[in-house]
Amino acid sequence: MERITNEGFFRKIISYGPVIVLFISVLNKIDFNYLGLQFFSFNFVYILIFYWTLKDPKSLRYGAVFLAGLINDVVLNLPIGLSSFNYLLICGVTAYLRNITLRPNAMNDWAFFLVIILIINSISFVAINIIYAVELSYLHYLVNSGMTFLLYPIFSYIFNIYKKLFILKTND
Repeated sequence: MERITNEGFFRKIISYGPVIVLFISVLNKIDFNYLGLQFFSFNFVYILIFYWTLKDPKSLRYGAVFLAGLINDVVLNLPIGLSSFNYLLICGVTAYLRNITLRPNAMNDWAFFLVIILIINSISFVAINIIYAVELSYLHYLVNSGMTFLLYPIFSYIFNIYKKLFILKTND
């Protein structure tokens, strides 16, 4: 039986960072309107889920992703289950990508991420605009998709550093 030391306990708590950040990001609607940045909108949750389910699926479980989607729907007043469906769709597609990839490549991951966010934002737009008859802006979804795509490499680099420093290695 492994003895828990202060350093081991701290590292174990820190290894749950992706889950903690996921729930913090869905509970807080981060908006840059107060800064006067009209066309700076991105979806951090998509980046977080894509990266962690692709690179280290043990760090971000699907149950946590589903629950985060339900919380996001409540916070943003969206139809219940829409965000969960979108988040789990990201998880499913990244699981497929992880299984078919022989040699991981950052550029291929980034291109695949663009396809995923375009599909996810299209599903959200159709569900909210057509099914629930809520008027949405095409420009908002276009800017959001573009900024999310452009910011992925930056967050991927930050997550790589975090992963090297804090994620516990297990003996397989």
